[in-house]
Amino acid sequence: MTWLRGLRARLVITFVLVGGLSAVGAAGLTYYVARHNLLSGVQDRLLDDFRYRVLLLSRDVAVPATDEELALLAEDLEVGDRKVYVVRDGAVPSDARVTAELRADVLRRPALAWQRVTRDGVPYLVAGSRVMLIAGGTPSGITVYLVESLAQAASDETAVLRAAQAAAVPVVLVAVLAGLLAARGVLRPVADLDHAARRLGEGRLETRLPVRGGDELARLAGRFNETAAALERSVGELRELEARSRRFVADVSHELRTPLATATAVTDVLEAGADRLDADAGAAARLVTAEITRLTRLVDDLMEISRFDAGAAVLNLDDVDLGAAVAACLRSRGWSSAVSADLPPDVIVPLDPRRLDVIVANLVGNALRHGTPPVTVRVRATGETVAVEVADHGPGLPADVLPYVFERFYKADAARTRSEGSGLGLAIARENALLHGGDLTVAPGPGAVFTLTLRRTGPPATRPSEKHP
Repeated sequence: MTWLRGLRARLVITFVLVGGLSAVGAAGLTYYVARHNLLSGVQDRLLDDFRYRVLLLSRDVAVPATDEELALLAEDLEVGDRKVYVVRDGAVPSDARVTAELRADVLRRPALAWQRVTRDGVPYLVAGSRVMLIAGGTPSGITVYLVESLAQAASDETAVLRAAQAAAVPVVLVAVLAGLLAARGVLRPVADLDHAARRLGEGRLETRLPVRGGDELARLAGRFNETAAALERSVGELRELEARSRRFVADVSHELRTPLATATAVTDVLEAGADRLDADAGAAARLVTAEITRLTRLVDDLMEISRFDAGAAVLNLDDVDLGAAVAACLRSRGWSSAVSADLPPDVIVPLDPRRLDVIVANLVGNALRHGTPPVTVRVRATGETVAVEVADHGPGLPADVLPYVFERFYKADAARTRSEGSGLGLAIARENALLHGGDLTVAPGPGAVFTLTLRRTGPPATRPSEKHP
């Protein structure tokens, strides 16, 4: 569930960020629009009023005007805290807030020019215009400048900013809450899907998801249910086929045991008298005996495999001296002189002696038949485990063969259709190792190195599940 917790965190962060940024953006846009409209409204009102009063009052000024007439016009144009300067074209007003840039702009064009100036932290609207004669629109030689404080507009702007900030806080909180709810709504179906997929992976093929609504997640749940149903049908069919195959192998093997026992008794008689027969009849008797023996071994191996597949294989545990048991296996088959053994005493392990004998006999027999001397058998004890290692010094197994050596009837050489064994020896050996709670592995040596690993505490209470095709 680690990935789900990470996804939940990322989704929550994403929703919260999107909601918070949207809220902050909306508040910022609201402030910008309100501020723009506020300042623009104040400026437009002041400039329109100033332009109208200049046009209205300048008609009574004589051209050329005297200094007294210019001063009188300035007094008439001043309203409230507004400061007005009336000078002749090109003259510089005494107010430093009227910048050289604005004066140059006023003298370049007949229209009203303005700019915003800040002095001592107070914003001012500064405007200027040349007074034009009505007749023909020619310059009168008089320039009028306006300096108006925007302190009240700035105060109103600050109030708007504070209002926007105050409104943004609850909006962001609501956006965060909405983000959490949205993330939870999205993640709940994802969590259900993850849980269902885990159950399906554990083999609980009846798992289904509730389908709610018609969105993408609902369609995904529906598709999951369809896939799970199809998988359940397919697995059910495969299990039925596998069960039939196992029953068939077990039944055939069982039915073959009686006629094989009879045939074995007959071939024993033939083999005993083969030396008294002519050459062809004696060779035929020996061939029949060998084939009956091989078929008997194959049937016995098939019966053993069917027990593993049916879960009927059981262990008859005893505390066994591992080195002594391996030595007994070699001695009973006459391999003691052909094998180099390193078998330390007093390595006691709880195991089934018969099944250990099957494992060791398969490994050593394969090494003697297919490998090159010397063949070595070693018992090693390390901590909580013990190992039986069988190695030869032959050409070894190709790297592409190693993953398949324990498969049933697998042949490294596809051209070799017949072999002395049943083709099930290594598969049975590994099944016996797993039944003990251990394992059987193979690695390149020189030669091939097979290692049986067992636990000194004995096998687990239940055998690990093994699936076979």
